[in-house]
Amino acid sequence: MSLESPPKILNVRTIATSRLFEIEAVDLCFSNGVEMVFERLKGNAAGAVLVVPITPQQEVVLIREYACGTERYELGLPKGRIEDGEACLIAANRELMEEAGFGAERLAYLAELTSAPTYSGQRTHVVIVTDLYSARLAGDEPEPMDVVLWPLADIDRLALEGHCSEARSIAALYMARACLATPSGPTWTIHAKENIHE
Repeated sequence: MSLESPPKILNVRTIATSRLFEIEAVDLCFSNGVEMVFERLKGNAAGAVLVVPITPQQEVVLIREYACGTERYELGLPKGRIEDGEACLIAANRELMEEAGFGAERLAYLAELTSAPTYSGQRTHVVIVTDLYSARLAGDEPEPMDVVLWPLADIDRLALEGHCSEARSIAALYMARACLATPSGPTWTIHAKENIHE
């Protein structure tokens, strides 16, 4: 049996929807003949963006927002859905402005992350940004978010002391720190302030 050959998808159907989520049932046939039905959260085609903003002082810009799933306020990175037809880097800058009140002139795509890929098709694109400037866009948050600057060199404490429990934010911070420490560093895209919304 080869693990390189994924099971055959026999059928996909929506079994539940809400304002935010769509649950699909996926009928699968594995290469050994076993048939099973899996359920998954359907991700939107464009995915989401997770932004790692870095200040000249090598601090990361975090936001504190209420997390309904854990029923507490948590620190995390600015993030949000990529709108249909919106470029990933433009979405990163928009979410940064909406949630943290900053824009960025230098942006670099880092990687794609998934959360619970067995059960969710959601993909999150990680973007590092620098050369920050003050810029605020109205978002859909129910209350203003606190902005917290955290030393990039001290993200171990952020994760281990429970200030941030979101796996995507923690993974993105470690990946960004490792990328910035390499001699080649990220591949930057430069955006002037006046054409951020192109």
